[in-house]
Amino acid sequence: MWALVINPVSGQGKGATLGTYVAGYLNSHNISHEIIIGKNQIDQSELLCNFLDKYPDCSGVIAVGGDGLMHLVLQKVTPAQIPLAMIPAGTGNDFVRTLGWSLTDIDSLLEAVIHSTPRPMDLGLVDGEWFGAILSTGFDSIVNEKANVMSWPKGPNKYNAAIAIELPRFKPRHYEIVLDDRTISTQAMLIAVSNGRSYGGGMLVCPAADINDGYFDVMVLHPISKFEFIKVFPRVFKGTHVTHPAVEIVRSKRVSITSQAVAYADGERIGPLPVSAECIPGALLTWMP
Repeated sequence: MWALVINPVSGQGKGATLGTYVAGYLNSHNISHEIIIGKNQIDQSELLCNFLDKYPDCSGVIAVGGDGLMHLVLQKVTPAQIPLAMIPAGTGNDFVRTLGWSLTDIDSLLEAVIHSTPRPMDLGLVDGEWFGAILSTGFDSIVNEKANVMSWPKGPNKYNAAIAIELPRFKPRHYEIVLDDRTISTQAMLIAVSNGRSYGGGMLVCPAADINDGYFDVMVLHPISKFEFIKVFPRVFKGTHVTHPAVEIVRSKRVSITSQAVAYADGERIGPLPVSAECIPGALLTWMP
């Protein structure tokens, strides 16, 4: 028995469309499954818990939605060691990008899920909460805070609008970053603790990050002028920002960050710093191309 967890409102309704498609696909291949759609995140989480209690040896969970749904499902399937397949129906879909799947060829992903064995990948664990892609603090978290309270515009443009609002008044903060082998005490604009390569819908903040090496790539953006930031920012979509002298990338299995700031992971609010994160090798079972 499989769980098909759907967030129908993700991607401005894409979740409902793709959820229907995946259910049809499973039916046509005679794959027994139960559809789980909650009224909200808490309800979704409880329904999934009930399903996993009922079917502790279930074949896996197929989640149709964005990184927010992925983050929610991770908290349940990881401790139970139940495989997770993510169908990209959100705004960013960075977890699916990290795994290397196409965002449009859904059949190839479903074929792999049904016919091949899942493999282990690393996850991050921040203060008891699992994350698949990136834990971050600094400018991007401030943008997230702003975007979360904005009702307009919808979709990816909301983040662009939030950037335009927050950048003029943004100031770098002081951070204490404790790594495996050293402590970095510095002013910074942004810190990204990367298990996966991208966030924010394909921003390759740590292009060399590897989900199977047991380490985080930790990117620190040291202070630069607003003008320089606007100039360098577009390079993050190709990962070429890493050659900029203000960008420092270090590797570590454990990271603790202290500052007057807020942290986000997989686009979900973790809360105020300090936070402590650890890279857990092979924590999640999933499918890779």
